[in-house]
Amino acid sequence: MRPLPSVGRARYHRPMTLLKIARMGHPILSRVADPVADPGAPAVKRLVDDMIETMLDAPGTGLAAPQVHVPLRVVVFFVSPQRAGQSGAEHDTPLELTAMINPEIVPLDAEKADDFEGCLSIPRMIGRVPRFKKIRYSYWTCAGVRVARVAEGFHARVVQHECDHLDAILYPQRIEDLRSFGFVEEVMRARSSQDGNEASNPQADGS
Repeated sequence: MRPLPSVGRARYHRPMTLLKIARMGHPILSRVADPVADPGAPAVKRLVDDMIETMLDAPGTGLAAPQVHVPLRVVVFFVSPQRAGQSGAEHDTPLELTAMINPEIVPLDAEKADDFEGCLSIPRMIGRVPRFKKIRYSYWTCAGVRVARVAEGFHARVVQHECDHLDAILYPQRIEDLRSFGFVEEVMRARSSQDGNEASNPQADGS
């Protein structure tokens, strides 16, 4: 999932800092993140800006603060028009760059869907992960505004993936059939052989 050219850096007025991304096995990824006491604090805004820059540089579609060695409940992500709507669901919608402070998720039904995911903290690997198909999520903005949305399809998947990081969960922990987990090239080659055509490469760039 590579960022679109329209998701640029020009909106930010100060030099950004690229943050180091923690990889699977680092203790920070096994720690439940702490709530943010003041979403509007300057330090939180700086963190959000740097996380966005790091996510776009990686490149990825989402990034959680623990992935950059900060144990706070902060997530940045976007949903490109190319990825949104593939499920045909009403709330599988695109979304511009978004920062979520202290996000919360509520599944709206028990139905789940499987799809491949990758992660910036687990480079070059993907696996098939079940996720709730329809969720309601809410969060605070850096301006202190409470936002709530309903999401389905890929939009819902990205939100669930990133919020898992805040609870010290990596996507391999949710994989039900480990035969789907492996290096991108090998998994795609196997899928291509089975399907008789070139398989897509969903979320290989990670989040």
